[in-house]
Amino acid sequence: MLLRVAWRRAALSVTVAAGPRPAVPNRGLRLRVIDNAPQSAVHCDAAAASEAESGLRPLYMDVQATAPLDPRVLDAMLPYLINYYGNPHSRTHAYGWESEAAVEHARQQVASLIGADPREIIFTSGATESNNIAVKGVARFYKSRKKHIVTTQTEHKCVLDSCRSLEAEGFRVTYLPVQKSGIIDLKELEAAIQPDTSLVSIMTVNNEIGVKQPIAEIGQICSSRKVYFHTDAAQAVGKIPLDVNDMKIDLMSISGHKIYGPKGVGAIYIRRRPRVRVEPLQSGGGQERGMRSGTVPTPLVVGLGAACEVAQQEMEYDHKRVSQLAERLIQKIMKSLPDVVMNGDPEHHYPGCINLSFAYVEGESLLMALKDVALSSGSACTSASLEPSYVLRAIGADEDLAHSSIRFGIGRFTTEEEVDYTVEKCIQHVKRLREMSPLWEMVQDGIDLKSIKWTQH
Repeated sequence: MLLRVAWRRAALSVTVAAGPRPAVPNRGLRLRVIDNAPQSAVHCDAAAASEAESGLRPLYMDVQATAPLDPRVLDAMLPYLINYYGNPHSRTHAYGWESEAAVEHARQQVASLIGADPREIIFTSGATESNNIAVKGVARFYKSRKKHIVTTQTEHKCVLDSCRSLEAEGFRVTYLPVQKSGIIDLKELEAAIQPDTSLVSIMTVNNEIGVKQPIAEIGQICSSRKVYFHTDAAQAVGKIPLDVNDMKIDLMSISGHKIYGPKGVGAIYIRRRPRVRVEPLQSGGGQERGMRSGTVPTPLVVGLGAACEVAQQEMEYDHKRVSQLAERLIQKIMKSLPDVVMNGDPEHHYPGCINLSFAYVEGESLLMALKDVALSSGSACTSASLEPSYVLRAIGADEDLAHSSIRFGIGRFTTEEEVDYTVEKCIQHVKRLREMSPLWEMVQDGIDLKSIKWTQH
């Protein structure tokens, strides 16, 4: 409590020292305000500089990329950033013991969320490391008699790249296609499993289109065929109910910053009975049962544990509220705009991840127009390639629709006003961009674009 008071006093003194802020225009919705920092400390481009001058930031609608830190999580972390700074692996004094106790409590909190035993939770730096440990660790440990892995074409890049690196080591990998809905065909999965298959890796909720795979059914198939089942649950943990025993999951990847926890921390669940063995990727002091050497970062792990506990308590409420906001966004956009396609299965779907394609509009153009809202595009806008998203290609989306997709992320702190503002601006800019599009004009004149044979000059 004293620590919290001290922090508040320090924050107050900084605010007073900074002086009164200049008045900023109000757009009739909650604004994200940024503090004025010394110019020497700020290195940013012209757009970011003008944004800082105005004191405004865009609304945040990209929770699949990262979620804001829940203040309750920060409260849990602060003591371990300042007072309780012992190494949790120091066994000879109280500083180590209190940090170790905090780490073990966090392990219990993570385990409770997914129905696991605390001893089955291994702390990592995030879901990318957890996915690498699961895919490479299992494959390499059992390589003497099993050299085959099954995954899907819509997995996260770190799973696909881990599989490609294993192919270079001599493993065989089957990349299962998905149906137009984004869901795998269970019969194809059964057919893909071979006598020397060691692992099936299929994500729970897709990070781009929000589709939920039939995890319990996949777990049942893998269990009956005596193959280990790994799921990347970074987008699902804390958002939908998961039980590793009921769903027969052998390995699960968890990320801290996707569930309103800190960045730089995650966990991997590795089943103890029947025991799953993995070859560690990292050599060192043998921490985390020898599976992940390195000093466990107590403040981050405490934050992950607190985030899991909050998520467990509020999952039902959060899901209901996110579903209502998602329905509001989809209905308003679909009602006002023709030729809008929702990507992925509308039923087996996490409501907080909405991927819409706006026909006859370039996704990047719409993102640039929607500068008041932080969103992401379904196409690879951050790479040098103009290829559309591999996930949208895998579900059979037309290339022009894949290029026109936008992902809307709704989370715990998203408000109704933010959804309405986003919808209003989205409708406004789609209409404007379509008016500028010759393709849209041709469609309005009744011309079938697919019947046109385009020539290159």
